[in-house]
Amino acid sequence: MGAKKLRVNLLRYTPNPQEAVAMGAKLCYSAAGIEDLKHGIEAGSQDAFLERLMEFGHFSPIEHASFTFGIEGVSRSLLAQITRHRIASFSVKSQRYVSEASGAKEEEVFGYIIPPRITALGPEAVKEFEAQMGQIQEWYDGWVEKLGSSGKSTNEDARFILPNAAETKMMVTMNARELLHFFNLRCCNRAQWEIRALAAEMLRLVREAAPILFGEAGPGCLKGSCPEGKMSCGKINEVREKFKNI
Repeated sequence: MGAKKLRVNLLRYTPNPQEAVAMGAKLCYSAAGIEDLKHGIEAGSQDAFLERLMEFGHFSPIEHASFTFGIEGVSRSLLAQITRHRIASFSVKSQRYVSEASGAKEEEVFGYIIPPRITALGPEAVKEFEAQMGQIQEWYDGWVEKLGSSGKSTNEDARFILPNAAETKMMVTMNARELLHFFNLRCCNRAQWEIRALAAEMLRLVREAAPILFGEAGPGCLKGSCPEGKMSCGKINEVREKFKNI
Protein backbone atom coordinates (compact mmCIF):
# COMPACT_ATOMS: atom_id res chain seq x y z
CA MET A 1 0.00 0.00 0.00
CA GLY A 2 2.74 2.43 0.96
CA ALA A 3 2.52 6.21 0.79
CA LYS A 4 -0.95 7.71 0.40
CA LYS A 5 -2.22 11.11 -0.71
CA LEU A 6 -5.21 13.09 0.53
CA ARG A 7 -8.49 12.47 -1.26
CA VAL A 8 -11.75 14.20 -0.33
CA ASN A 9 -15.20 13.72 -1.86
CA LEU A 10 -18.37 15.60 -1.00
CA LEU A 11 -20.61 12.53 -0.84
CA ARG A 12 -23.95 14.03 0.14
CA TYR A 13 -25.42 17.30 1.27
CA THR A 14 -28.82 18.79 2.07
CA PRO A 15 -30.68 19.24 -1.24
CA ASN A 16 -30.77 22.91 -2.24
CA PRO A 17 -28.91 23.85 0.94
CA GLN A 18 -29.23 27.59 0.47
CA GLU A 19 -32.98 27.35 -0.01
CA ALA A 20 -33.24 25.30 3.18
CA VAL A 21 -31.31 27.98 5.06
CA ALA A 22 -33.43 30.77 3.55
CA MET A 23 -36.61 28.99 4.59
CA GLY A 24 -35.41 28.57 8.15
CA ALA A 25 -34.37 32.20 8.38
CA LYS A 26 -37.55 33.63 6.84
CA LEU A 27 -39.73 31.49 9.06
CA CYS A 28 -38.35 33.44 12.03
CA TYR A 29 -39.79 36.69 10.66
CA SER A 30 -42.90 35.65 8.75
CA ALA A 31 -46.52 34.90 9.64
CA ALA A 32 -46.89 32.80 6.49
CA GLY A 33 -47.30 29.03 6.59
CA ILE A 34 -44.41 26.75 5.74
CA GLU A 35 -45.86 25.67 2.37
CA ASP A 36 -46.34 29.31 1.35
CA LEU A 37 -42.78 30.11 2.43
CA LYS A 38 -41.48 27.12 0.49
CA HIS A 39 -43.23 28.16 -2.73
CA GLY A 40 -42.12 31.76 -2.36
CA ILE A 41 -38.48 30.78 -1.85
CA GLU A 42 -38.50 28.38 -4.78
CA ALA A 43 -40.04 31.03 -7.03
CA GLY A 44 -37.18 33.51 -6.84
CA SER A 45 -33.52 34.02 -6.05
CA GLN A 46 -32.58 34.09 -2.38
CA ASP A 47 -29.04 35.34 -2.97
CA ALA A 48 -29.52 38.89 -1.65
CA PHE A 49 -31.39 37.66 1.42
CA LEU A 50 -28.70 35.07 2.22
CA GLU A 51 -25.93 37.61 1.76
CA ARG A 52 -27.60 39.85 4.36
CA LEU A 53 -28.11 36.89 6.65
CA MET A 54 -24.40 36.04 6.55
CA GLU A 55 -23.41 39.68 6.93
CA PHE A 56 -25.58 40.05 10.05
CA GLY A 57 -24.14 36.87 11.55
CA HIS A 58 -27.55 35.23 11.95
CA PHE A 59 -26.07 31.76 11.81
CA SER A 60 -28.58 29.48 13.53
CA PRO A 61 -30.58 28.89 10.29
CA ILE A 62 -27.49 27.63 8.46
CA GLU A 63 -27.44 24.63 10.79
CA HIS A 64 -30.26 23.22 8.62
CA ALA A 65 -27.72 22.47 5.86
CA SER A 66 -25.43 19.48 6.40
CA PHE A 67 -22.54 18.14 4.34
CA THR A 68 -21.01 14.64 4.32
CA PHE A 69 -17.43 14.02 3.17
CA GLY A 70 -15.53 10.87 2.29
CA ILE A 71 -11.91 11.31 3.34
CA GLU A 72 -8.96 9.04 2.48
CA GLY A 73 -5.21 9.34 2.65
CA VAL A 74 -5.03 10.94 6.09
CA SER A 75 -3.12 9.86 9.17
CA ARG A 76 -4.24 8.67 12.56
CA SER A 77 -2.58 11.85 13.79
CA LEU A 78 -5.15 13.87 11.84
CA LEU A 79 -7.93 11.72 13.27
CA ALA A 80 -6.97 12.83 16.77
CA GLN A 81 -7.30 16.46 15.69
CA ILE A 82 -10.52 16.39 13.68
CA THR A 83 -12.49 14.49 16.32
CA ARG A 84 -11.99 17.45 18.66
CA HIS A 85 -14.70 19.11 16.57
CA ARG A 86 -17.59 17.68 18.54
CA ILE A 87 -20.55 19.01 16.55
CA ALA A 88 -19.90 16.45 13.85
CA SER A 89 -20.48 12.78 13.06
CA PHE A 90 -17.63 10.42 12.26
CA SER A 91 -17.37 6.90 10.83
CA VAL A 92 -13.76 5.70 10.81
CA LYS A 93 -11.97 2.63 9.44
CA SER A 94 -11.32 0.37 12.43
CA GLN A 95 -7.81 -0.94 13.14
CA ARG A 96 -9.54 -3.57 15.27
CA TYR A 97 -11.79 -5.07 12.61
CA VAL A 98 -9.55 -4.37 9.61
CA SER A 99 -6.21 -6.13 9.81
CA GLU A 100 -3.04 -4.40 8.61
CA ALA A 101 -1.15 -7.71 8.35
CA SER A 102 0.69 -8.03 5.05
CA GLY A 103 -0.96 -11.42 4.48
CA ALA A 104 -4.44 -9.88 4.86
CA LYS A 105 -4.11 -7.61 1.83
CA GLU A 106 -2.42 -7.43 -1.55
CA GLU A 107 0.08 -4.76 -0.51
CA GLU A 108 3.23 -5.54 1.45
CA VAL A 109 3.09 -2.47 3.70
CA PHE A 110 0.18 -0.71 5.41
CA GLY A 111 -0.82 2.68 4.05
CA TYR A 112 0.96 5.66 5.57
CA ILE A 113 1.37 9.40 5.18
CA ILE A 114 4.77 11.01 4.58
CA PRO A 115 5.08 14.53 6.03
CA PRO A 116 6.02 17.09 3.33
CA ARG A 117 9.06 18.29 5.27
CA ILE A 118 10.47 14.76 5.11
CA THR A 119 9.74 14.58 1.37
CA ALA A 120 11.48 17.94 0.93
CA LEU A 121 14.68 16.47 2.38
CA GLY A 122 15.03 14.39 -0.76
CA PRO A 123 14.88 10.77 -1.99
CA GLU A 124 17.23 9.39 0.65
CA ALA A 125 15.08 10.74 3.47
CA VAL A 126 11.95 9.31 1.86
CA LYS A 127 13.69 5.96 1.44
CA GLU A 128 14.66 5.97 5.12
CA PHE A 129 11.09 6.77 6.16
CA GLU A 130 9.70 4.04 3.92
CA ALA A 131 12.17 1.55 5.39
CA GLN A 132 10.98 2.45 8.87
CA MET A 133 7.38 1.84 7.83
CA GLY A 134 8.46 -1.52 6.40
CA GLN A 135 10.10 -2.40 9.72
CA ILE A 136 6.92 -1.52 11.60
CA GLN A 137 5.00 -3.78 9.20
CA GLU A 138 7.32 -6.64 10.13
CA TRP A 139 6.80 -5.94 13.84
CA TYR A 140 3.03 -5.82 13.33
CA ASP A 141 3.00 -9.09 11.40
CA GLY A 142 5.13 -10.64 14.12
CA TRP A 143 2.67 -9.67 16.85
CA VAL A 144 -0.26 -10.94 14.77
CA GLU A 145 1.44 -14.33 14.55
CA LYS A 146 2.36 -14.43 18.24
CA LEU A 147 -1.16 -13.41 19.26
CA GLY A 148 -2.70 -16.23 17.28
CA SER A 149 -4.01 -14.58 14.10
CA SER A 150 -7.53 -14.69 15.56
CA GLY A 151 -9.17 -11.65 14.00
CA LYS A 152 -10.22 -8.61 15.99
CA SER A 153 -8.92 -9.98 19.31
CA THR A 154 -5.47 -10.11 17.70
CA ASN A 155 -5.76 -6.87 15.75
CA GLU A 156 -6.80 -4.85 18.80
CA ASP A 157 -3.45 -5.58 20.47
CA ALA A 158 -1.17 -5.77 17.42
CA ARG A 159 -2.31 -2.27 16.35
CA PHE A 160 -0.48 -0.75 19.33
CA ILE A 161 2.74 -0.98 17.28
CA LEU A 162 1.32 1.07 14.39
CA PRO A 163 2.48 4.71 14.05
CA ASN A 164 0.62 8.01 13.87
CA ALA A 165 1.59 7.97 10.18
CA ALA A 166 -0.73 5.00 9.52
CA GLU A 167 -3.43 5.92 7.01
CA THR A 168 -7.09 5.94 7.90
CA LYS A 169 -10.34 6.57 6.05
CA MET A 170 -13.45 8.25 7.37
CA MET A 171 -16.81 9.79 6.66
CA VAL A 172 -17.47 13.13 8.33
CA THR A 173 -20.74 15.06 8.51
CA MET A 174 -20.96 18.65 9.73
CA ASN A 175 -23.63 21.29 9.45
CA ALA A 176 -22.77 24.56 7.73
CA ARG A 177 -22.33 26.52 10.95
CA GLU A 178 -19.84 24.01 12.35
CA LEU A 179 -18.03 24.00 9.00
CA LEU A 180 -17.57 27.78 9.23
CA HIS A 181 -16.04 27.28 12.68
CA PHE A 182 -13.88 24.40 11.39
CA PHE A 183 -12.60 26.48 8.48
CA ASN A 184 -11.95 29.45 10.74
CA LEU A 185 -9.59 27.38 12.89
CA ARG A 186 -8.13 24.82 10.49
CA CYS A 187 -7.53 26.94 7.39
CA CYS A 188 -5.24 29.17 9.44
CA ASN A 189 -1.53 28.96 8.61
CA ARG A 190 -0.88 28.10 12.24
CA ALA A 191 -2.95 24.91 11.96
CA GLN A 192 -1.01 21.68 11.43
CA TRP A 193 -0.22 21.11 7.75
CA GLU A 194 -2.32 17.98 7.22
CA ILE A 195 -5.60 19.19 8.68
CA ARG A 196 -5.02 22.57 7.00
CA ALA A 197 -4.83 20.84 3.61
CA LEU A 198 -7.95 18.84 4.41
CA ALA A 199 -9.89 21.93 5.50
CA ALA A 200 -8.93 23.84 2.35
CA GLU A 201 -10.15 21.00 0.12
CA MET A 202 -13.40 20.63 2.09
CA LEU A 203 -13.95 24.39 1.73
CA ARG A 204 -13.38 24.23 -2.02
CA LEU A 205 -16.03 21.52 -2.35
CA VAL A 206 -18.72 23.16 -0.22
CA ARG A 207 -18.14 26.54 -1.81
CA GLU A 208 -19.19 24.98 -5.11
CA ALA A 209 -22.34 23.53 -3.51
CA ALA A 210 -23.32 26.62 -1.48
CA PRO A 211 -21.34 29.64 -2.68
CA ILE A 212 -23.11 32.25 -0.58
CA LEU A 213 -22.91 30.29 2.67
CA PHE A 214 -19.19 29.68 2.20
CA GLY A 215 -18.15 32.54 -0.09
CA GLU A 216 -16.24 34.28 2.69
CA ALA A 217 -15.36 31.20 4.75
CA GLY A 218 -11.78 30.54 5.76
CA PRO A 219 -9.33 31.60 8.44
CA GLY A 220 -10.16 34.42 10.82
CA CYS A 221 -7.90 36.95 9.09
CA LEU A 222 -10.06 37.14 5.93
CA LYS A 223 -12.34 39.82 7.34
CA GLY A 224 -10.15 41.64 9.83
CA SER A 225 -6.88 41.53 11.70
CA CYS A 226 -5.29 38.20 12.49
CA PRO A 227 -6.91 36.69 15.61
CA GLU A 228 -3.61 35.03 16.49
CA GLY A 229 -2.09 38.35 17.59
CA LYS A 230 1.64 38.05 18.22
CA MET A 231 1.51 34.47 16.94
CA SER A 232 0.41 35.64 13.46
CA CYS A 233 2.10 34.09 10.43
CA GLY A 234 2.51 37.62 9.02
CA LYS A 235 1.13 36.60 5.60
CA ILE A 236 -2.35 38.08 5.74
CA ASN A 237 -2.38 39.38 2.14
CA GLU A 238 -1.12 36.06 0.79
CA VAL A 239 -3.74 34.17 2.80
CA ARG A 240 -6.57 36.42 1.62
CA GLU A 241 -5.55 35.97 -2.01
CA LYS A 242 -5.41 32.20 -1.60
CA PHE A 243 -8.90 31.89 -0.17
CA LYS A 244 -10.39 34.35 -2.62
CA ASN A 245 -9.34 32.01 -5.42
CA ILE A 246 -9.70 28.62 -3.76
